[in-house]
Amino acid sequence: MRAATWRYKRDVMAQNYMHIMFSKGARTRQMKAGSYDAYARMMAGATGQADLLGPRELDFIAARDSFYLSSVAGSGWPYIQHRGGLVGFLKSLGGNRLGFADFRGNKQFISTANLAENDRVALFLMDYPGQARLKLIGHAQIVERGDDPALVDALMTADYRAVPERALVIDVIGFDWNCPQHIVPRYTEAEISQGIAPLVQEIEALRAEIVRLKSTTD
Repeated sequence: MRAATWRYKRDVMAQNYMHIMFSKGARTRQMKAGSYDAYARMMAGATGQADLLGPRELDFIAARDSFYLSSVAGSGWPYIQHRGGLVGFLKSLGGNRLGFADFRGNKQFISTANLAENDRVALFLMDYPGQARLKLIGHAQIVERGDDPALVDALMTADYRAVPERALVIDVIGFDWNCPQHIVPRYTEAEISQGIAPLVQEIEALRAEIVRLKSTTD
């Protein structure tokens, strides 16, 4: 099976993510728990500018075949949706901009309606075999196919037979690599097939040898 490739480091928690997410209440609890000073040192010199996605983050994003997307409903309630596709369907558009093609679904339009009122989103990306997770926060915009067909088509994954209706474009402003603790390794059918391929080949070779040996004794 695939070994962990995304080593967790606490010091890669980006400054703008902490600046946004560490509310007054969170900082108060950190002080009581004794963790505030360590986080404060990590935030020293924060400028309030977006955390820049680096090669490590972009490689991780490109290797995903799904993620969870959180938006905020007009009622104030958070809404989480699972988005999936072929590996690499969430694409880099340069810099801190990501995008993916959006296809016809159950016609509830909850996420699209939420984004029309509030463009804030959070993405949760998991690598279960590698026991790693990456959180992204940013601003999203809906781009209808009729408004920019070239962009929507560029976000299509090769060999995926479907007609996209729109694209979601996300400008990431912060990210955080989470601790791998309690991430139970899980594997897709393709990953399992790849992992046991040498065993299958060995079994087939042994069976062929059995047949050969039987033929020489008959």
